[in-house]
Amino acid sequence: MHNDTPTRIALIRHGETAWNAERRLQGHLDIGLNAEGRRQARALAASLAGERFDVLVSSDLSRASQTAKALGDASGLPLYIDGRLRERCYGGFEGLLYAEIAERFPQAFAAWQARDVDGQLPPGQNKGETFRQFYDRATDAVFGWAADNPGKSLAIVAHGGVLECIYRAALGLSLETPRDFKVLNASVNRFVVRDGKLELVSWGDVAHLQPAVLDDI
Repeated sequence: MHNDTPTRIALIRHGETAWNAERRLQGHLDIGLNAEGRRQARALAASLAGERFDVLVSSDLSRASQTAKALGDASGLPLYIDGRLRERCYGGFEGLLYAEIAERFPQAFAAWQARDVDGQLPPGQNKGETFRQFYDRATDAVFGWAADNPGKSLAIVAHGGVLECIYRAALGLSLETPRDFKVLNASVNRFVVRDGKLELVSWGDVAHLQPAVLDDI
């Protein structure tokens, strides 16, 4: 049976962590949400409470799974965990401030900033991935969930890098082009998959994170 209903995806970035706030690179290191991130997760869950999702899935890193759990608690949906939705692994860059990376690994940092998509990262606690390897992993994961759930509505909670990959895939952007679009904590980014093709619907919605505005009293 051919299903003409597009598959809807709300792709959500995890809430803020202490390391996000100080621009320390996380990658595969497992850093939980800070107080602001927990507030963002609650606000996100409240804003999506009226929307029906069929599937809720998250990266296995706690900053994403904690954000997704807030949605699951509000909606009653079970939470599926998929390690393919992890952030890119940055090898020896992980745990360092951007300024420290530039100082310690000047060549690898320059290649990263110049968007060398096959550039190797220095080894660290975890083995780094090239951007191309990461892009293939992240897009395979999201396309896989869409293919397994045709015509359904999915909430996928992941990381800034994963959001970047899916944005590039939807717009057909070359991996070498600079990231000239914002990837915001706890943002909702909407896509549809129609006939196996990914389309961007809306990007970077964070209206739910603003403090509640009172009407004129």
